[in-house]
Amino acid sequence: MANIDYYFGTISPWAYLAGDRLERIAARHGAAITYKPLDILQLFDRTGGVRPADRHPSRMEYRAQELPRWADRLGMALNVKPAHWPVNMAPSSYAIIAAQGTGGGDLGGLVQGFLRAVWAEERDISDDAVIRDILGTHGFDPALADKGLFIGAETYGRNLEQAVEAGVFGSPFYVVRESGQKFWGQDRLDFLDRHLSAL
Repeated sequence: MANIDYYFGTISPWAYLAGDRLERIAARHGAAITYKPLDILQLFDRTGGVRPADRHPSRMEYRAQELPRWADRLGMALNVKPAHWPVNMAPSSYAIIAAQGTGGGDLGGLVQGFLRAVWAEERDISDDAVIRDILGTHGFDPALADKGLFIGAETYGRNLEQAVEAGVFGSPFYVVRESGQKFWGQDRLDFLDRHLSAL
């Protein structure tokens, strides 16, 4: 069985546009996913990237055109300038980490729920009430929003260190442990699918 380490930021528009394709690919190949939410802005700082706020206007103009193109192609709602972006990623990331440790709900749906909240629903994923609602919607105890904060913070920081060590530099980023093959971006999921077919 293949194991996929999935690195992402909960405010990443490209992770949002991945939808549930990773989960469907993994199910088809009997692969396991380990979700590794991290501070994507710090990852940029550590790996030679540039935070969106500091990017050249031409890059941001292109991004503003490319995101709607992909959303249209994928049939997904998207607000290019969401009301709550950027926002503190830590609380939603801690909730995902706690849910992954507890089990019992739809973890992929939870991750997508946070991303959709930012990019399609104009919700603030740093707000406790929003976090509890999204947890409950996907079959997890809403109280996880208040539990395991120390472990969540520790794991969140460790995910960043592991990402840097693994050669990760963006979101979404998929690493197949068995082969060491890396796939950056929602537009590389077809390549991940083909790679898993060959294992």
